[in-house]
Amino acid sequence: MELGLYTFGDVHPEAPTGRGREGEERVRHLIEEIELADQIGLDVFGLGEHHRPDYVASAPAMILAAAASRTKNIKLTSAVTVLSSEDPVRVFQQFATLDLISNGRAEIMAGRGSFIESFPLFGYELEDYDQLFAEKLDLLLAIREGEKVTWTGEKRAPINGRGVYPRPVNDPLPVWIAVGGTPQSLARAGVLGLPVALAIIGGEPARYAPLFDLYRESARRAGQDASALKTSINVHGFIADTKEQAADQFYGPQAEVMNRIGRERGWGPTNRAHFNQSIGPNGNLFLGDPDTVAEKIIRHHTIFKNDRFLLQMAIGLMPHDQIMRGIELYGTKVAPLVRAALADNKKDVATA
Repeated sequence: MELGLYTFGDVHPEAPTGRGREGEERVRHLIEEIELADQIGLDVFGLGEHHRPDYVASAPAMILAAAASRTKNIKLTSAVTVLSSEDPVRVFQQFATLDLISNGRAEIMAGRGSFIESFPLFGYELEDYDQLFAEKLDLLLAIREGEKVTWTGEKRAPINGRGVYPRPVNDPLPVWIAVGGTPQSLARAGVLGLPVALAIIGGEPARYAPLFDLYRESARRAGQDASALKTSINVHGFIADTKEQAADQFYGPQAEVMNRIGRERGWGPTNRAHFNQSIGPNGNLFLGDPDTVAEKIIRHHTIFKNDRFLLQMAIGLMPHDQIMRGIELYGTKVAPLVRAALADNKKDVATA
């Protein structure tokens, strides 16, 4: 199982030092975080696309390209690319270029997006939400399939035998589908035979496991190669030297973000009691000291049989030094425990 991180590049929504200065510092810190993740042997780093004042990463491929020049092994992916309001030709070109810069480490994680600000920004109608994603995913996959593209849809001008360049080192360029728990989205990814990343940000994670069963069954019925199917769970959490320290450091920034977004969406406010329940063995937050987090990752792997685990630690205005310490513990303490346990489980299955 691959182990990694993802973030949206949070900044202060009011930018007391000025938006440019705030963004410059966060991007610099973000590249340092990716560089550290690579140095300590984590497998994947994902950066999400947003177009809001509280996130700096509206152009993830640009930041990932900067990080590519300072890293050697870690895979660099969007998390996610809001494909519904993007041009698939430009998305492919950007990530193919990132693939060239990184010597074959680029991936695209495409999704419909959990926010809607990109639709009016780029001139799309929200009522076309599903059709836009389906058509643009179809075009993206056509571009990935070959350099000369002929394609027709309803929401974008057709392409008649045009070449799309550059072509990536890693051919085909990996494309994952990011989903938030909608069964139809899992089924579509299965029918297409594409890897799927499931975001779990509330409730008991175990209750989402049947969605992967649906994904695999949809792929089987569509005649897809089962060996090509891959799954990821993407969760929130934090690692510190002690469980108490992790909770105290993470609660404030995480609660501020969840309450801010909750006010936009009509959710009730969170509180420390709810947070404490979420960090329990069956809760959605993967938080604590290295032993606690490793045990929770291992236990949920037995439930999901996932090929990848991505942790979002940099949520809200987490201090940079705390994020860096969390990444260090993830790579040097948590990852070895998880990898050893999974290797032992694989050995036990092989000898059974």
